[in-house]
Amino acid sequence: MADEVILLNFWLSPYGMRVRIALELKGIKYEIREENFSNKSPLLLQMNPVHKKVPVLMHNGKPICESLIAVEYVNEVWNDQSPLLPSDPYQRAQARFWANYVDTKVYESAIQFWTTEGEEKEAAKKDFLDYLKLLEEQMEDKPYFGGDNFGLVDVALVPLFCFFYTYSAYTSFINEALYPKIIAWAKRCTQIESVSKCFPEEQKVQEYVAQKRKDLNRA
Repeated sequence: MADEVILLNFWLSPYGMRVRIALELKGIKYEIREENFSNKSPLLLQMNPVHKKVPVLMHNGKPICESLIAVEYVNEVWNDQSPLLPSDPYQRAQARFWANYVDTKVYESAIQFWTTEGEEKEAAKKDFLDYLKLLEEQMEDKPYFGGDNFGLVDVALVPLFCFFYTYSAYTSFINEALYPKIIAWAKRCTQIESVSKCFPEEQKVQEYVAQKRKDLNRA
């Protein structure tokens, strides 16, 4: 019997994009069920009763919550192609360390940048660029964070770059002269079909952001 793979998601979630990218890289057939944050489905509340948020990966009815955990689960279950972690234990530990760094430092500062104004926003921008500089140094001359192959750290970071780099609203945010390796890496990643197909359309993003701003102005 074929595996039933369902992803409870919100189309704009960079965390959900991580899981989608992993599934696409592995060639797994899956169904996306869109969630509404203002009216969460009973299924989402049942499958993720602790955090009550997306993404939730459901594999044959069993839920896996938290995006990086779900990505590693996909990698372990479907381990016959496109490995996302190296075979060497030390290198695996390093990949997990930097994926966690992306999750707890880079993403947190990005979220603060998007959700604050004034001095807070500027402070978040500075933090984000400082964290990015450290990642720039880690790249050395490798095409991907995992070396020659697209891996866990790339999966963790690239959805964020689809906002900061791919979309015109943020193309001036990251200075290519200061972050040449990161920018080259981002371009390289977007050329991978399994990655680019998981990015939302720019016009759809712009329309969503514009509507959110109107809603805030009315409030």
